[in-house]
Amino acid sequence: MEVVIVPDGKAGGELIAEAIGALLSRKPDALLGVATGSTPLPIYRALAKKVRSGAVDVSRARICQLDEYVGLPAGHPESYRSVVLREVVEPLGLSEESFMGPDGSAEDIPAACEAYDKALAEAGGVDIQLLGIGTDGHIGFNEPCSSLASRTRIKTLTEQTRIDNARFFDDDVSQVPHHVITQGIGTILEARHAILLATGEGKADAVAQTVEGPVASIVPASALQLHPHATVVVDEAAASKLKLADYFRTTYATKPSWQGL
Repeated sequence: MEVVIVPDGKAGGELIAEAIGALLSRKPDALLGVATGSTPLPIYRALAKKVRSGAVDVSRARICQLDEYVGLPAGHPESYRSVVLREVVEPLGLSEESFMGPDGSAEDIPAACEAYDKALAEAGGVDIQLLGIGTDGHIGFNEPCSSLASRTRIKTLTEQTRIDNARFFDDDVSQVPHHVITQGIGTILEARHAILLATGEGKADAVAQTVEGPVASIVPASALQLHPHATVVVDEAAASKLKLADYFRTTYATKPSWQGL
């Protein structure tokens, strides 16, 4: 696991956008796994800017969803399909045909989960999976004590996660669904490159446990320690509880340029 400490979220977004651009130059039809929420927005803004300037060509890129609420209609503004189309697909100038995600309004949710897992594999697998992290260490919607071998499945949200997400529902937690479809931890670990971005002091404990704690289901993101190519990008506030912060800074500062992110 590589840990990169940046000044702020904007710098983190630009760094990750550079990595995505480098991937697309090597593999124009790469499958990019995207996360929702406020944290990854600087990535999408930086990438869209590169696309507009002509520095990055996304014309053949494909986008896939990490998770989805169960029970929200596809056109609901806070369904993650709507969010990804609004914040990623449209700003990049991609068509809806380039996008794939699980069906949270399906009559048979378990079948929809299995179908999405299969679709990701048939698409050749995810090349870069972008991740955020919850204050309790969850990634995707894999809440604490999720199986580290789990596949795409339905999960029940913790009350803390529903409270955290209420800001997207007019601060009304009663509007936040109780259930979601999420790529499982086992599914996430199959991505060729996993990149987690965390910003703010509120994520400092979760980041420290993810990077320096034991691999344990109580902190689902700690499973990234098992990934052969995982990168954790954090701002100074989110890095504030890392015991090895100075080592991580030195390691990145002396990293050979040919290695990339």
